[in-house]
Amino acid sequence: MWMIVLFDLPVMTKKERKAASQFRTGLLNKGFHMSQFSVYYRLISGREAFDSYVADIKKNLPKAGKVDIVSITDRQYEDIVSFSGKKREKSKQNPTQLVLF
Repeated sequence: MWMIVLFDLPVMTKKERKAASQFRTGLLNKGFHMSQFSVYYRLISGREAFDSYVADIKKNLPKAGKVDIVSITDRQYEDIVSFSGKKREKSKQNPTQLVLF
């Protein structure tokens, strides 16, 4: 399953810019990847992991702004259609799962 964090944070003052930057850095430190400047995604193992990440993100929310967190299945992730300018980007592929013996 995939976890997507979408946010719109105020950046008008120096304090707001710092809070927004810390929030983004926190997501990167938790293993998220940037899709767009305010859209980050991460592969997670299931509902328990999702709930754990939501709780952790909630503790680090800036005082102002809007944050949405969405979970989607691997199949839904593969169906994402992306464009860069007018050129269609290659479809996203799920990472291969490691098997440990």
